[in-house]
Amino acid sequence: MSTILITGVNGFIGSHLAEKFISEGHKVHGLVRKTSNLKFIGGFDIKLHYGDITDRNSLTEAMKEIEIVVHNAAFASDWGQFQKFYDVNVTGTRNVAEVAAGAGVKRMVHISSAVLHGFKNPKKMDETSPVVKSMFPYNETKRIAEEWLFDFAKTTKLEITSVRPGNVYGTRDHTFIEKYLDALEKRKAGFVDGGKHVTCPTYAENLADAVLLAAFEPAANGEAFLITDGVDINWRDFTNKFADELGAKRPKMSIPYPVGYSVGFLFEMFYKLFRLKSEPMLTRYRISNGGNDYHFSIEKAENILKYVPKVGIDEAIHRSVEWYKNRNK
Repeated sequence: MSTILITGVNGFIGSHLAEKFISEGHKVHGLVRKTSNLKFIGGFDIKLHYGDITDRNSLTEAMKEIEIVVHNAAFASDWGQFQKFYDVNVTGTRNVAEVAAGAGVKRMVHISSAVLHGFKNPKKMDETSPVVKSMFPYNETKRIAEEWLFDFAKTTKLEITSVRPGNVYGTRDHTFIEKYLDALEKRKAGFVDGGKHVTCPTYAENLADAVLLAAFEPAANGEAFLITDGVDINWRDFTNKFADELGAKRPKMSIPYPVGYSVGFLFEMFYKLFRLKSEPMLTRYRISNGGNDYHFSIEKAENILKYVPKVGIDEAIHRSVEWYKNRNK
């Protein structure tokens, strides 16, 4: 049994990570802010520490006697000020790594993202595919953070492993699934280019399995792993599966990629001009994600981590829809 610290343990992905490590017999500590909503982890056996990854001094107590840190906390959005992304995703990651190294933590598993490879790349990219600079603040700050981490690893005994998930979805997902199924129910959902582009669904429980493996596999030290459900599916078929499970009509609306991208740009400019605090109805990030083949090989994770996506896509969609239907009960 190992002692694990999970940053952002109370969120969508963090709660699934905690559930997985607890189920495998590990002692889980969690880093949360004092204002955090703890609904997702209310019944879990977790020792909580209150702190903020942007405040280095608040991390010291949480790192005591920790063997493995799973750094999950991040600012993940398709909209926002670059500085906020940088403060959380870059400075926060540096703080976690440096304090962990100083405390003698053995390994840090960083939850990165497949967005490091960009959206405009050939189908079935892998870890050897280029990591690209991006105009999207989330993508760019995740790239900077991971590159810094691997450079930092050369100067310390702290082992670094990075996990790059594709499009994560599942139960407890208020960011994507709840909004997506709301749109399906209200018949407001649609496609880019008819939904023909291939996507990379990553069910949260499958991701948690991969992170568990990455935490303990000796050969994972110094490596990055792309993690998805390993399925070859486009947005149209993925969405139609959800619509059928939900009992909603399949979407018919579609917008060409160049038009959608231009509309997203106009929305962004409007929101910036009037300094609106809410997020735009459409962004270039969303159009780019749905308007390009965004798909990855998981062969490296299969070979080194022995990762196998245990929950198939139909079961994952069924569980996600059941959660959605019962989320307010």
